[in-house]
Amino acid sequence: MSQYLLSIYQPDGPAPSAEFLEPIMRDLDTLNQEMKATGAWVFAAGLHPADTATVLRPKGDEVLITDGPFTEGKEHLGGFTIIDVEDLDAALDWGRRLAKALTLPVEVRPFQH
Repeated sequence: MSQYLLSIYQPDGPAPSAEFLEPIMRDLDTLNQEMKATGAWVFAAGLHPADTATVLRPKGDEVLITDGPFTEGKEHLGGFTIIDVEDLDAALDWGRRLAKALTLPVEVRPFQH
């Protein structure tokens, strides 16, 4: 078994309305329950908006602290799921299902051993 990171990217800007999110969150909950039932689910979490981030950059003997996201862009990491599955094909299947449930792009990346 191998662990994979399913990174969820969302557009910058205000969060959608509760009415818009309700069916998406319901679909996400159903998918998470399916992942748990098969033993694939390890951990999942949503993140606060990118503008709440703090970046630490080493510079010589100092570490500079700055507000805001690491990079400026039109979308940011909004959340992630870690799964433990047989192979890349299984990870891609879960990633595909997650992207459909959330209607957002999902990046699938294996962890190093």
